[in-house]
Formats: sequence, C-alpha cells, structure tokens
Amino acid sequence: MDAIPYLAAASSFMGLLLAWFFYTNVKAADPGDDRMVFLMNEIQKGARAFLKKEYTWVSGFVVVMAALIGVLIAPTASITYVLGAVLSAAAGYVGMTVATMANARTTQAAKDGPGKALPIAFRGGAVMGFSVAGLALGGLMLVYILFVLVIGVDDAFEVVTAYGLGASSIALFSRVGGGIYTKAADVGADLVGKVEAGIPEDDPRNPATIADNVGDNVGDVAGMGADLFESYAGSIIAPISLVAFALGLGAEQASAVTNISLLSFPIAIAFVGMLASIVGSFLVKGGDSTDTKALSRALHMGTNVAMAITAVATLGIAYWLFGSNDVFDNPLGLAIAVIGGLVVGWALGKTAEYYTSDHFGPVRKIASQTQTGPATTILSGISAGMASVAASVSLLALGIGLAYWGGEMAFDSIGNLEGGIYGIAVAAIGMLATLGIVVSVDAYGPIADNAGGIAEMAGLDPSVREVTDALDSLGNTTAAVAKGFAVGSAALTALALFKSFEFAIARAGGDLSLNIGEVDVFVGLFLGAMLPFLFAALTIDAVGRAAYKMIEEVRRQFREIPGLREGLPGVAPDSARCVAISTEASLKEMLVPGSLAIVAPLAIGFINIDALGGFLAGALVTGFCLAIFMANAGGAWDNAKKYIEAGAHGGKGSENHKAAVVGDTVGDPFKDTAGPAMNILIKVMTIVSLVFASAFVG
Repeated sequence: MDAIPYLAAASSFMGLLLAWFFYTNVKAADPGDDRMVFLMNEIQKGARAFLKKEYTWVSGFVVVMAALIGVLIAPTASITYVLGAVLSAAAGYVGMTVATMANARTTQAAKDGPGKALPIAFRGGAVMGFSVAGLALGGLMLVYILFVLVIGVDDAFEVVTAYGLGASSIALFSRVGGGIYTKAADVGADLVGKVEAGIPEDDPRNPATIADNVGDNVGDVAGMGADLFESYAGSIIAPISLVAFALGLGAEQASAVTNISLLSFPIAIAFVGMLASIVGSFLVKGGDSTDTKALSRALHMGTNVAMAITAVATLGIAYWLFGSNDVFDNPLGLAIAVIGGLVVGWALGKTAEYYTSDHFGPVRKIASQTQTGPATTILSGISAGMASVAASVSLLALGIGLAYWGGEMAFDSIGNLEGGIYGIAVAAIGMLATLGIVVSVDAYGPIADNAGGIAEMAGLDPSVREVTDALDSLGNTTAAVAKGFAVGSAALTALALFKSFEFAIARAGGDLSLNIGEVDVFVGLFLGAMLPFLFAALTIDAVGRAAYKMIEEVRRQFREIPGLREGLPGVAPDSARCVAISTEASLKEMLVPGSLAIVAPLAIGFINIDALGGFLAGALVTGFCLAIFMANAGGAWDNAKKYIEAGAHGGKGSENHKAAVVGDTVGDPFKDTAGPAMNILIKVMTIVSLVFASAFVG
C-alpha cells in the first residue's frame, strides 16, 4: 500500500512518454503543400501569441493569490498552488502546439480517406490527453509524496488541496478567455460570411477564418485541457481531503493502516485508469467509411476498452486495500461506488450524444424547424437543451444514490467520516479515471475542424472536405460526451469538497449551519443560485461584444478591399487584424467573470460562513443544470446546421441553412464559453472556500 503513490507517479511518467511517442508520430506525417503549411503556421502563430498574452495576464492573478495563500494559510501551500497553475498552463500549451501541427497533416491524410485521417487527428488529440493526465497526476503525486510522506509538513492536506486551487485558477481563465476568443471569431465569420455574403464556411475570402481556426485551438484545446486537468486533479484531491479533514489527519497519521487505505484508494484508481487509457489509445483505428456511426465506433473503441479494464481492476484494488481490515464490512461496496461513477459518467456522455447527434430525434427536429425560420430553430434548441437537463439530473441522482449505498455497504462510519459520503467522493474519480483517452477523443474534434478549414482555404478537392466534415461532425458529439463526464464529475467533486469544507470549518473551531430556516443560510442559498446565471450572462455578453467588433471588421474589409468578396486573384483579406480583435477582446472580457468566481466566496466567507455554506449549495445545483442545458443546446444547434449542410432540408445556401446558422450562432457561446466554464465555476468556489476555511474562522 505504501507504494501506491509511487506507482501512480510512475504511471503518469508513462502517460507523458506516450504523449511524446504520439507527438513524434504526428510530426512525421506529411503536412501537405506549401499553402497548407502556410495556413498551419498562421494558425499556430496566432494561437501561441494568444496563449502567451493570456498566461502573462493570468500570472499576475496567480502571484496575488499565492501571496494571499502564503500569508493566510501556509507558505508551502502557496508553492503547491503555483505548481498546480504552472502545470495546468503547460498542459494547455503543449496540447495546443501539437493540435496546430496535426491539423494540416489530418487534411493531407484525408486525401486518402478517413482511415488515414482519423488516426492522425486522434493521435494529435492524444498528445493533449496524456499530457493533461500525466502532468496532473504526476504533479499531484509529487506534492503528496513530498509534503505528506517525506517531509510531513504542518497542515499537509491543506497544502495538497492548494495544488487543486492552482489548477482551477488557470482552468477558469483559460476556459473563459479561450471561449470568448473562439466564439467571437466563429460568430463573426458565420454571420457575415455564410448569412450576409453567402460564401462557404472557412472560405479564404473571409477575414475572420484564420481567427476562427485559431480560436478552435485556444478554446477547445488549450481551454478544454486546462478544464479537464483541474477536473482530474480535483476528483483525486476530493476524497483525500475528505478523509483528512473528517478524521483530523496530519502527515503523521497518514501512515496508519486504515487511513492509508482510505487515502490510497483514489490514487490507485487513477493509477489503473492511466494504464487502461494507455492500452485503449492503441485500439483507435480508422475505417474506410465517412459514416459518423462507423467513425464513432472506431473512436470510442479505445474509451470502452479502457473503461472495462478500469472496472475490473477496481474490484481487485478494493479487495486488496480493504479486504483484510476488520474496520471495513464489504470492500465490494467501494468498487460499486467507483464503477457506478464510471458508468454514470458514460451514461451522461451517451445522453449528451442523444441530444447532440444528428442520428437522433432532437437534432433532426431542430433541423426541420428551420423551415419556419430562425425563431422556431432557436426555440426547439432551447427546449432540447432543457429536456436534456432532466435526463442528466436523473442519472446524477442515481449515481449519487448508488455511490452512497456502496460506501455504506463498505463501512458505516470511521470517526466523523461516513461511508456513504466517501463512496460519493470516490465515484468522481471513477468518472475521470480514464481521462487520458477521454481528453484524446475530445481534443480530436478541434483538429478535425481545423483540417476542414485548411481544406477549404487551400482549395482542395471537395472529396477532402467530405472526409473532414464527417470527422468534424463526430467531433461535436465527442466534445459533448466529454463535457458530460466533466460536469458530472464536477458535481460529485464539489459535493465531496463541500463536505470537506464543513469538516475544515469545524477543525478550525467554527460551527457551520446549513439549516435553510436560518436567514443567513437562506440568503446565501439565493445568492449562490443567482451567481451561475450572472456568470453565464457576463460570458455570453462578452462574446456578443467581441463578436460585434469582429462583424464590423469583416464587413469593413468586404466593403473597402476591392475584389475581396469576388475572390479576384492576388486579393487577400487582413486576417491579422481579426486575430488581434479576438485576442484583445477576450483578454479584457475574461477578467470580470473569472475574478467573480474567486472573489465572491472569499467576500461572503469573511462576512458569514453560514451564508457561504448556503451560497455553495445554491451555486452547485443551478450551475450543474445550466452547464448541461447550455452544452447540449449548443451542440444540438451546431449539428442541426451540419445535418442541413450535408444535404437535408435544402442543403447549403438555402433559407433553412441560414436559419440553422443563426441557431448555431446562438449556441456557440452556450456550448463553448459559458457552458463548459460552469463546471469549473462550481468547483473553484468550493475549493477556494475549503482552502481558506481556517482563515474564515480566524
């Protein structure tokens, strides 16, 4: 049992080695002709420039937070906070760099069909997937081994938790900033290009096309990677902090047999999940069909195998860690909790797939509603997103109930630690145990999207665009599936961290009441329920303002550059200006919503801890529901547009298509800005409250 953190650290190194292997594999592929290489380099240059500026801006915030943590909590906690932030940023940067290398190579491979293109896009995504999983787990194990097992610092588990807060800080700003960037460019390119000018998506005449493709990488690759880095680290930290704060553990008590079993179990699940993901990554192979069902089967083969290996291994781990200890009644219960989390995460993803794939009724209904214009298109997308909330909440409730029952089966209570609550906490790591391959499948989508853009801008044969469009359509669905995993784990992780917050307040000498009959709790509940709506409004409005500037710039260029709209030889748009508009707008607009998530719980906590308890509960419930609603509504609108572009209801250029583009434009900030940032919001506020619990009481 003592070796588990070291084994997990070794598995994280294996994940990073695999990322390097896939990087060399992608780099060796043919990037295509000079025009394709030029476009690839322009996209990469824009993405790098944005991330450097974004990280420069965010570093100031990180320094302030590190100083605050060092003064109010512990100097060592500020070190782990900075480490979490740096590794999260590094994972995003590495993933973005390789994704922007893989796009032109995927386009070139698409000339030979999906069987060649899909593996390259997947391997490009896998660099991101295993960089995120490897750095997140490796960094966390370094912190755990060093500060808990080797040095044994005071407040060791507060120091471990601060690592998660560092990751959360970068994730929040990366998701919000990247989301605003990508959707400002996307909305501007679509509304002026497709609707007003009547030119195809990614047409080289459109000045916003390069910015749109840059946005795919800074939002859907770097932002998503930072998001899931934080989710993964948080899902491992949540049960560790729960055990530590419930039992009042310091580093010296972490080596007791019962304690080490409880602390090591989530780490062991992460260990086997990493190994299973590595195995699964080699099973993704493309076929010859452009049918999205066939492509989906190929892409999900690795995920399904990784999940099956993890489920079987979890049974063995549960009996190994808990079977010979009389304190535990039935180790099977904890295996049920983890496997239940894994299955519910998969089911949340499948629910998202049902509501966002054009193979099912909701998307086809939205597509048919385009026959009566944009208004009914928008209404049907909103209703589909809302309906998906009911299914997702039901699944989450089932998962929580199953995990609680499994935890109680394993043990009733140990000190203040209830078996049921521990079961819920480890269910979250069950959802994200196979993160390496889940992120690989998710990051594949933006690469396929960029590949289609390069095919269009390079003037390649339409058959190439057919292949990339099929890959891209599947990418929208895989992104929705990954968001289902992320938001489900966010809810379970936040619940476990919330319980840890209760214990941390008690440990610091405070008395937290969650009785909604108390006025301060009731007020906090309403404030918490309100905040996700305010956060969503700020981020969506930010996209609107940035898109307005983009639309005006694209219109200006079409109006003032002779021959641009007509595509005369030698006439090129000023793409750099559009890249600059998205960069400047997104960096300015991310500050208020990003800061709100950290400032709000700190302000309330220093005033009244009971109000903060109600605040966190309200934010958790409404934040989860809003995240599901916006992600699935946005994905449904997007694939309804692609369904029409494939030939249904009049195809490209028809009035139905224009209505679908309007719906997709509304959905863009839903699914790629406000929605995905919501699961970070609820965890950031909870982990901020946990880290600063002793300061609130003091």
